[in-house]
Parts: sequence; C-alpha cells; structure tokens
Amino acid sequence: MADTGRPTPEEIILYAKDPTTKIATITFNRPEYLNAPTSAARLRYADLLRAATVDDDVKVVVIRGVGDDFGSGADLPEFMAGREDPRARLAELRLEDDGIGDVTYPPAGSLRHGATMSAWFTNVASGNRPLQELKKISIVEAKGYCYGWHFYQAADADLVIASDDALFGHPSFRYYGWGPRMWTWMQTMGLRKFQEMVFTGRPFTAEEMFQCNFLNKVVPRDQLEAEVDKYALACAKNRPVDTVFMQKMFFEIVKQHQGEYMGSLLAAVFESMGSGTRPDGDEMRLDEALDAGLSDAVNDNDSKFPPDFRLSKKNREKDA
Repeated sequence: MADTGRPTPEEIILYAKDPTTKIATITFNRPEYLNAPTSAARLRYADLLRAATVDDDVKVVVIRGVGDDFGSGADLPEFMAGREDPRARLAELRLEDDGIGDVTYPPAGSLRHGATMSAWFTNVASGNRPLQELKKISIVEAKGYCYGWHFYQAADADLVIASDDALFGHPSFRYYGWGPRMWTWMQTMGLRKFQEMVFTGRPFTAEEMFQCNFLNKVVPRDQLEAEVDKYALACAKNRPVDTVFMQKMFFEIVKQHQGEYMGSLLAAVFESMGSGTRPDGDEMRLDEALDAGLSDAVNDNDSKFPPDFRLSKKNREKDA
C-alpha cells in the first residue's frame, strides 16, 4: 500500500471493542475521500466481522463513519486502475500470499477477466456482503452519503439508524446499471420503490427510506450517535451471546430461503455481461468517464437531472 500513497487498511478501518458491554465498533476513517475503502480495506473489514462472529467478548457491532458521511462507496479509481494490473486483482482475490504459487489472472478480452471479480464479490470474504454471515447484532449509523458499497452495509445490517440528512442509493445505477446486492435491496425496499431508484438513478432521502422499511429510525444529526449507542446497549443487555447466535441463524435461514445469496450470484452474472451494452446517446459511460476524469464526468452527468434527483449534495442545492 505504501507505494500507492493510500492509507493502510488499518488506518481506513478502525476497530475497537469493550468486553464489559460486549459492544464492538468499526469506524470508516477516510473522510477526505468520503470514507471510500480500498480493496485491501474491504478485506480487513471482512476479516474483522469474521473475528467478531467468533469473539466471545462481542455481542453487538456498531458500524459508523468519521466526518459528515457514512460513505459514498468504494475507491472506484483504485478499482478501475487495477483492470490493467493482474497483481492488484490477485491481491484483492487473496492470491498474493506466499506459498500459493504462480497464478495467472484471466486476460483482457476474456469473459473471466471481469467475471472473476464479479463472482468474487458474492463471497463474504471479499468484504462486500460479510454482514450476512455475522452471528452478532449489527447496527449501522447512517449519515450524509450512504452510497454504493456503504449502501450494501446498510442493507445487510440488522438495524439502521439514520440522520435526517442522509441520502441513500447506488451511483452505479447512473454509470453502469447494476449493483451486486440488488436482490436484497428489492426485498428490503419493496419492488415499486426500488424500481424507481434503479430506473431514475436518484438517491432517496432518509424519510423515504424509513417509509420503505429500510430504516429503523430517523433522528436529527446531533442526536444520531447517542441514539445508536442507546440501541447498541439495549441489544447488548437483552439476551446472552448464545441466544443472539441462535437468533441470527434463524434469520439467516429465512434470508437464504428468500434467495439472498442466489440474488448475489445472479447480479454477478448480469454485471459480467455489462461491457456488451450499447450506448443510446449521451448517457454516462464509466470507461469514458475515467478517461475524461471521473469527478468532472460525474458532476457533468449529475447536472442533467432535476435538483432533487442529483447524487451530489452540492449539486442538489443548485437550481433548487
């Protein structure tokens, strides 16, 4: 990581636990980049949740972000830059460790070049859906932007408490059309409202998400942390860790009966075919946006939509 100029996974994903209360806290700590995790940070996140499942000193895991936002998604420039670097892809696949031997990543132009990563993202070890196998209670503290990868975490958490200024959605609906957790989002939000999010690409407010049963509670920003702490303490004092483990097993069986993991696999198949789509006109293309400068391209595209449909908080204020 040092030669990239990016912070280490340990700097991006902070972890602390209190054995007395049995509450652990994962904090996304990269506010200058809207808490975007690198690929290595996502792997650390998955490992921390796997450890929390085993740890007898943990009953509740609170997940929050430093600064004004929960987070706006993964480090997309890093991910896209890795398209031409097999070493980066192998590292994300956990195949760089000593002793594995020489591994050749599928070449550009093959289906497996992109599909390998799409399939990997369905695995909890990749850091995209690790909350699905967490056998402790998870609570997400959502504020500001809750987009992309961070939206995955909110959808997969057991409880979500949000500030009244939070925005929810996935920028990929604007520049690609798919998201790995779409099956779960549709089941959580309901078909009609989720279709609106997908087809328009617009973010939903905290109040809208509360009405969709996506959120447990919405509070003013200055009350958010205290409200989350109240919920965490109540969960921690309610039943023993063994009971929580059994409760989580029950809910996991229900979610798998509803097809949670199958939904991820299907989304991965569709994402793998995304490069074959033909543009109609002036809609944003991810590859072209990266060549032109991702930030400028996203803002230019955002300005084409009505103010309350825009993803950027600053752009939403313009012409409103």
